[in-house]
Amino acid sequence: MANKGAVVITGASTGIGEACALHFDKLGYRVFAGIRKAADGESLRRRASERLVPVRLDIGDETEIRQAAHNVLEALGGDGLAGLVNNAGIVVGGMLEFLPLDALRHQLEVNVIGQIAVTQAFLPSLRKAQGRIVNIGSVSGLISSPFTGAYAASKFALEALTDALRMELRPWKIHVSIIEPGFIQTPITNKSLEAAEDLRAQLSPEALQLYGSAIRAVENAVKRESAKGASTEVVVKAVVHALAARRPRTRYVVGANSGLQIGFARALPDRWRDALITRQLGLK
Repeated sequence: MANKGAVVITGASTGIGEACALHFDKLGYRVFAGIRKAADGESLRRRASERLVPVRLDIGDETEIRQAAHNVLEALGGDGLAGLVNNAGIVVGGMLEFLPLDALRHQLEVNVIGQIAVTQAFLPSLRKAQGRIVNIGSVSGLISSPFTGAYAASKFALEALTDALRMELRPWKIHVSIIEPGFIQTPITNKSLEAAEDLRAQLSPEALQLYGSAIRAVENAVKRESAKGASTEVVVKAVVHALAARRPRTRYVVGANSGLQIGFARALPDRWRDALITRQLGLK
């Protein structure tokens, strides 16, 4: 299949990023797949065409971002970049009262600063080809819930950054979209639960006494909802539309009942919404 252009996809080792990388390769794009481990790159190579190129890219490391951008631009020669998918991210959970500030900083450093650092590095090449930017947000960037305040803050910030970028880059016809998935069946859920267990092991007796039962209730709710999560295919479909459609949307809410839940929750007064969310999570 003829090359349809080049795209950079961060966080392509697993989950949404991996699914996007393999799908865009099948569509005929030249894919630069951001990975953190060489083994992940080899795994992608075995399942893709020669167009897919793994690129070492830790979005929390500015030196690595600059090197990745240099490598991609060198490989492209004089060609521009058709698309950038900012997918890489982490989930830091925990009650805000006892959340270590270093953990909060790390959450924001990766999910907010890292996205802009990558975007800045690739914008000259995107401008050359009037490429597009797709940020992978979350419904947590629209509605916050207990024990995910740090993660939600990072995704709320990404909403604002996406809007600002879209207006700032309008003179060069660089469209910027954001995908807002609900629960999607990806390894990040298990990783976040494992991280939550590690964090709980570090909590003081006071914190466990205050929040222990609530933590267990939320973890059970996350496991329950993630089991009903949508396939990564629904996100991939939205990313394809955002990068290739003649008239891409600014926002894509994806996942089973995500749009309905967001609309319903936003229509409620704050205290009603609080009660609804906490009841769904099994909290008092």
